[in-house]
Amino acid sequence: MKASDFGKVAVLMGGRSAERAVSLKSGAMVLAALRKRGVDAHSFDLKEKGLDALINGRYDRAFIVLHGRYGEDGTIQGALELIGVPYTGSGVLASALAMDKWRAKLVWEASGILTPRCELLEGQSDFQAVAMRLGLPLMVKPANEGSSIGMTKVKSARELPEAYALAANYDRSVIAERFVDGIELTVAILGDAPLPTIKLETPREFYDYEAKYAAQDTRYIIPCGLSPDVERIVQGEALRAFRVLDCRGWGRVDLILDRSGKPYFLEVNTSPGMTDHSLVPMAAHHAGLSFEDLCMRILESARLEDEGGPRVE
Repeated sequence: MKASDFGKVAVLMGGRSAERAVSLKSGAMVLAALRKRGVDAHSFDLKEKGLDALINGRYDRAFIVLHGRYGEDGTIQGALELIGVPYTGSGVLASALAMDKWRAKLVWEASGILTPRCELLEGQSDFQAVAMRLGLPLMVKPANEGSSIGMTKVKSARELPEAYALAANYDRSVIAERFVDGIELTVAILGDAPLPTIKLETPREFYDYEAKYAAQDTRYIIPCGLSPDVERIVQGEALRAFRVLDCRGWGRVDLILDRSGKPYFLEVNTSPGMTDHSLVPMAAHHAGLSFEDLCMRILESARLEDEGGPRVE
């Protein structure tokens, strides 16, 4: 497609989630890349502007670079469906499901996709019993947040109440997940194909917010060091985990390869980071795609779930 074929494009960024700062950085980079390719792209911060401005702006497409709540959880996708503006990434159901780690894991378990055992926590939970059932260490995390926000690695049942309280600051649904010891990997998906696998290494307890966006000692290893056959198996399972949740367009699948070589899937990011620390651009670069190429490929995939739906004028 030519740049002019895309029409007027809203790059949706910022928003009201805990990941606002990262989204603004991602959005600025996507905006610059699209403009560099001649696309009529415009910044649109959903914290500063409402849906009326999105309608009145008469946009032809939306490139979603929102992270977390109200941007990655099906809400903005539903609004765009209603006003008839094609958008990048997964649809309403897939976005909501992938954002909810608890329910995504239930679907994976029903589909035979390996994922670490977990339980929902409440303030009245018997934390000692939870630790006994799942085993230690545990990862405690908000069910509906990204970027490792509100997460704690727990090594003792005594630490569970504090970890729960931290996670509950971000979401009413909190999960305790058995920690899988192994190699941390991520597989980016573009269209119908996985990109090269990336291995993550950090001296921290886990790949937390600091390791993702600020630390200089996080290592991103690509090629990932797996044998070609093993990497193909991991990529195939990652694509299956992505599709089972009905995800589309692009995204990133995070997993742990345990010491026996089994992949345990953690989550799908349906609107991953697009910053200079981000993994999807890194994988795309290794596959021969520049950042601008990647943005154009993603924009080309923008669509509505029902392409025949009416447009609000």
